[in-house]
Amino acid sequence: MGRALGAALIGAALVACRPTAPSGLTLLFLGRSPAATLSNLSWAPDPDASSIAAFDRDLRVVKRFTNPRLATPLAVATLDGRYLLVSERTGEAGCWVMASEPLGQLSRSAVFWHLDTYPTRAAAEAAKGPRGTVVEALGKVWLFTIGEAGWRPSGGVRVAEIGPLLVKSDEQYTPQYMEVISDPGMTSSVHRHPGPEVWYTIAGEVCLETPDGTMVGRAGESTIVPAGPSMQATTTGTEQRRSLVLIVHESAQPSAMQVSDWTPKGLCK
Repeated sequence: MGRALGAALIGAALVACRPTAPSGLTLLFLGRSPAATLSNLSWAPDPDASSIAAFDRDLRVVKRFTNPRLATPLAVATLDGRYLLVSERTGEAGCWVMASEPLGQLSRSAVFWHLDTYPTRAAAEAAKGPRGTVVEALGKVWLFTIGEAGWRPSGGVRVAEIGPLLVKSDEQYTPQYMEVISDPGMTSSVHRHPGPEVWYTIAGEVCLETPDGTMVGRAGESTIVPAGPSMQATTTGTEQRRSLVLIVHESAQPSAMQVSDWTPKGLCK
C-alpha cells in the first residue's frame, strides 16, 4: 500500500498524525476490528495474502489492495462514515487513535479535559461518567473526561485538568484521543482542526508553529491550540516525545484538514 493508496484509504481526516514510514505512507493505529463497512462494501484484512479485501452483499471480493506491508497483523475501521482507516503497528514511534466517541451538543462555551489514572481498567470503567472514556496508553490506564472546571471522578490519581477549551455551545462535538510517540525531528503535516487541540506531554518536547509564531510543550506541561489556525508540530530537543493528545472537533467535520495556503517558516528547531 503506497502513498496514493494511503491517501485514498485514510484521507485527510487525521493528517495531524504523520509518523515517518519507509514508504511515506501515513500510518494510523486504531485498536483492533475484524471488518468495517464503507460505501456498501465490507472491508477486511487478509494478512496471509498481504492485502485488504472488499466484499459485496453476496460476499464476492470486488476490490483488493495488496502490499507486502499488509502481511503484518492489522485491522480496519471507519471514521465519520467517509474514511477507511488501516491500522498497522510496526514500531513504537507513531501516532495512534485510542478512542473517538461523540459527546453530543455541549451546553457550555468552555470545557475542560480531566486526566486521571487507575490501577486497572475495571476500576477506571467503574468511575467513568457519561462523558468519560477509558484508554490504555503510555503504559497506564487512563480515564479521560470532558467536563466542567473542578470536576473529579471517584478514586484514581489526578494527573491534570486542562482548559478552558473554547467551543460553540450549540454545536455537536466529538473528542478524539491519541497517543503520540515521536523522535526528535519528526514533524506533522500542515493542518488545522475544527475545534481545540490539546497536548499533555509526558516526556520530551514538542514545538508548534502557526502563522502567529511558536509554542513549546515540555514534560509535565499542557498546550492548548484553539480551533482554526494552520499549524505544524515538530518534536524538538534530544528526547523521544511521549504525549497524550485530544482534538475536540465538530462532529460534522473531520478531526483535521490539510492546509495548502500557508507554509511554515521552519521556526521549530
